[in-house]
Amino acid sequence: VQLQASGGGLVQAGGSLRLSCAASGRTFSTYGMGWFRQAPGKEREFVARISRSGRNTYYADSVKGRFTISRDNAKNTVYLQMNSLKPEDTAVYYCAASFRLDYGSSPGQYDYWGHGTLVTVSS
Repeated sequence: VQLQASGGGLVQAGGSLRLSCAASGRTFSTYGMGWFRQAPGKEREFVARISRSGRNTYYADSVKGRFTISRDNAKNTVYLQMNSLKPEDTAVYYCAASFRLDYGSSPGQYDYWGHGTLVTVSS
């Protein structure tokens, strides 16, 4: 499985960005997807995840109500719509895929990772 994240950039506080993650190599609908982020000097942290069908989503408290994860299984792509961005959202954002039935919010529960895309939010 190969994952390619894109859509990062520089945005002012209060602005929006939409990240995309294109997957290849295996049937996309067979794995759960997640977004994580890592700020300089900090550990990688969970942002959001979505079930194989797309019906179930889960968010970190820090982004709930501002970010929306979605997926298009026909396009082999998962998205992260980020609204009302804050400077503390600045990080490299990674998409990840899990083939496990019990995947959750821990990076160790994901099997494949993209290279990441940088999001910078200026104040």
